[in-house]
Amino acid sequence: MGKLVVSLDGVVIKEVQITKDKTTLGRRPYNDIVIDNLAVSGEHAVLQMVGADVFIEDLNSTNGTYINGKAIKKQLLANNDIVEVGKYKIKYLVEDSADYEKTMILKPGANAPTGFGLPSSFGALSAPASSTVPAVIKVLTGAAAGREVSLTKVVTTVGKPGVQVASITKRPSGYVFAHVEGAQRPSVNGAPLTAESVALRSGDVIELAGTRMQFVQSA
Repeated sequence: MGKLVVSLDGVVIKEVQITKDKTTLGRRPYNDIVIDNLAVSGEHAVLQMVGADVFIEDLNSTNGTYINGKAIKKQLLANNDIVEVGKYKIKYLVEDSADYEKTMILKPGANAPTGFGLPSSFGALSAPASSTVPAVIKVLTGAAAGREVSLTKVVTTVGKPGVQVASITKRPSGYVFAHVEGAQRPSVNGAPLTAESVALRSGDVIELAGTRMQFVQSA
């Protein structure tokens, strides 16, 4: 589980555990993390927890949101990242980071990780391994049709960054599929994903970023 350490001029003001699917940050009192400073917008940013990952998205704030000195729109947080809003610095810390290491989104044109065999434009990423009933994703359409991706990691994220991205998280109870980014939601068995996440069953067909895949889990 992750937490945020909010500081101003090197003085820690508060610590916030990330326990909700969505955590809002801003100047208005109804935010989960309230920073009462004019440099901070009323609704400045939102943090979204997807499986073991935490994404932060700037909500078109006046002064922007920065991570490690670089302006961002939406980005996956990594352990020890420094988020800057106004004069405030918010350090992101991951507890049990050995079990829930962050994934890394591939940019279009980057090489796919060894073993994935997916086209670089499709993108694929993974986090550290854990043990549970094995499963694979079989690619049914597109240039990678016929390829299989073994879901050996805690979190596997697939899609086209900036277009449509989803994650498959391995939990003790099974695998969970969730929408991460993109205006259009992915579908499972022809039905658009309306909830935050859905449990996958062997044989389920996923359609994401124009590519159809099948989730297959060993007995």
